[in-house]
Amino acid sequence: MTRSVESRFIAIISSALLVVVAPLFTLFLALSSQQAAKNQGEHVNVMLITNSQALGKPLWDLDTDSIRQIASVLIADSAIFGVQINDNTGKLNIAEVDVNPVDFRGLQSISEPIFYKSQQGMRNVGSITVYVPKLGWFSALHEMEMAFISIFIIAILTVFGAAILGNRVMVIKPLMRLTAAIEATRRLGSRHHVDWRSNDEMGRLAKSFNEMQSLLEREERELKRAHQQTTEIYNLTPAMLFSLDRNDQIAAVSDYWLLATGYRRDDVINRPFADLVAPADREIYHQRKVQGKSSGPVIEVTVRFLCADGRMIDVLIVETELSAASGSIPGSLSVMTDVTELKQSELRNHQQAISDHLTGLLNRQGFEAMLDRKIAEADEAQTEVACLFVDLDRFKAINDNLGHAAGDAILCQFVERTKPMLHENDSASRLGGDEFAILIAGADAQHRAIDLAQTIVGMFEVPFCAHGTGVRLSASIGLAFYPTHAASAAELLQKSDMAMYARKRDGKNGSQVYDPAILDQTRERAEIESDIEAGIAANWFEAHFQPIVDIDTGVPSGFEALMRMRHPRKGLLSPAGIISVAEETGTIGQIGNLILEEAMANLARVSHLPGMEETYVAVNFSPLQFEPGLLARLAGLIGRHGIAPSRLVIEITEAVLMHDNPEIRTILNDLHNLGCRIALDDFGTGYSSLSYMSRFPVDIVKIDQSFIRSLTEQAGDISTKNRMLVEGISAISHKMNCKVVAEGVETEDQRALLRQMGIDYAQGYLFSRPREISELVSALSARQAEVRSMAS
Repeated sequence: MTRSVESRFIAIISSALLVVVAPLFTLFLALSSQQAAKNQGEHVNVMLITNSQALGKPLWDLDTDSIRQIASVLIADSAIFGVQINDNTGKLNIAEVDVNPVDFRGLQSISEPIFYKSQQGMRNVGSITVYVPKLGWFSALHEMEMAFISIFIIAILTVFGAAILGNRVMVIKPLMRLTAAIEATRRLGSRHHVDWRSNDEMGRLAKSFNEMQSLLEREERELKRAHQQTTEIYNLTPAMLFSLDRNDQIAAVSDYWLLATGYRRDDVINRPFADLVAPADREIYHQRKVQGKSSGPVIEVTVRFLCADGRMIDVLIVETELSAASGSIPGSLSVMTDVTELKQSELRNHQQAISDHLTGLLNRQGFEAMLDRKIAEADEAQTEVACLFVDLDRFKAINDNLGHAAGDAILCQFVERTKPMLHENDSASRLGGDEFAILIAGADAQHRAIDLAQTIVGMFEVPFCAHGTGVRLSASIGLAFYPTHAASAAELLQKSDMAMYARKRDGKNGSQVYDPAILDQTRERAEIESDIEAGIAANWFEAHFQPIVDIDTGVPSGFEALMRMRHPRKGLLSPAGIISVAEETGTIGQIGNLILEEAMANLARVSHLPGMEETYVAVNFSPLQFEPGLLARLAGLIGRHGIAPSRLVIEITEAVLMHDNPEIRTILNDLHNLGCRIALDDFGTGYSSLSYMSRFPVDIVKIDQSFIRSLTEQAGDISTKNRMLVEGISAISHKMNCKVVAEGVETEDQRALLRQMGIDYAQGYLFSRPREISELVSALSARQAEVRSMAS
């Protein structure tokens, strides 16, 4: 401050003195000196002229004493410091000095020739030289002038000093205090005030400065308090907060962020945040702003984050652009949330959603996604995809007989046996129940798929183990190839499924490659399903009767009600294709109930014919018909048509009995107690028909027509063995008080053999084909009329 303000002040005053006072003083001295020099010159000239005239005669006469006297008079003058008188002859050289001759160097010499008026006229006899001092600016001043000048100089110096002192006291000192307060504020950070009070401008300046400092101090305290609160909120919020500058470098991080990530603050400040993102996700992070422009100032991105200890966590970053929010602060504020567990949970949930909980294979949803992916890869590589649809035959019987736990164990064993057969890029899935699908991709997909299908079929030769019991199964496998058989994933799965069902219809236990003919069969089956639904709704089903006759007399003892469908466009349809489809779709129960009601009504109609009052009707029952309300419904039908319960024969197959369902056994016992009779149909074709005769209330045994047909059609050992089987069945049935009915009798030779074996009743085309009730009633009436005519 001293070198600046005060130095400039002194420089200004000094400049003013130099500009104003110094020229005036110099002019004054110059004029005084000039006047003094003029006066001195005139005085010396007068003295020279006067004395040169007086020296003419003495110098002519060489009067040394006179010359010396005149020289002494001259030297006595205050203005003359030396006198030198010379004659022209060189004989005389008189000098009078008042100073050391050496000092003549600083004196001015003035010479005057000396003349003597002789008789010959004016003669130059010599010269006189006087030495006078050179007058300076101050040498010509008188004492008064010197006193005045001294007073003037003292006054100027006094004013100069007073100005400097006043400036120092009135200006420099408060400025120094102001500067000290500013410097202390700068260095110490606290607001310092100026200790200066006056009514002048400096006082007002100090007052204004102090007021400004007080205001700034209050605002600073508010800012510090707000900053402290912001910092506390930033650091104490239980969330990973961090701020980025406009270059995506970390500007600040919260304490919770440091605690969660393990970094030190100094290690991450000014570091690009992308450096902490997993390399594989950095491009996703860089593209977040481009992708987030449409969503506004808030951007969300999920990436993997590298912690200080090397851990990698999944984080959700919600970033808010501060420039968009505040309009002035560049950069962004982000909240980072650890979603590792959530991602893992989502992954587990997704895995569970696409995986089968029992076998660990893909489920249908996962399989369909995998199939889409395999087909896309095949399109890109110009290769094929093979799909194997595997269904375990007779698996439902295992669940029903051994329990679902045994079934689950067998499914797991099947998967364990299959896995070693698959290559790394093959995919297997459990579509549901006992249905599996296998995908094979690559250039040799067809060949590998066919080989794998044969290997899986052969695998079933080794029994499975369930609860320590060996269980034998088989598999029906359908194969379809992309793009040979299908143009899409859904179509490929559909075609392989269709091929599998074709294999099941052809006898199960094998593989079947899709063929376009299968599609025709499937369409035919779909058409049958549609006809069944329409037939149930419109009551197209009819109960046709085929007589069951006494094998000796040929007189009908009863009738079997056989299902037929009278289609309004296709005419009368046989049950050959309808029953199998109805059993698969579960509509067989509804059809059975319709046939039961019509059979009871038809029996009531036949009962009006003479000799038919005690005949019975045998109705085939599906397992689905054995429900708790069956007994009440049958009792109602019997009562409504006035038919004795013994005239209703309930035909059941092994499918009804093999489950050994306690509920079905109870219903059969109740029906038997009601008076209805139970017939075991297709005897001899199942696995354990003999045991059923002891465990269920069986009244009639019907021998399957395959045994009857082989009695005369087969030759050699087969015919002999079948005769022995039929005789054995007849003998055993009679021992158990059961009547025996032979099905499918078509020739008199078969009838004769059966009569010899002791068969009670016969049924077949030899006696009558199944007939519609009106036709049957007419035929029975005509036959009775013929019998009566022959008798009369």
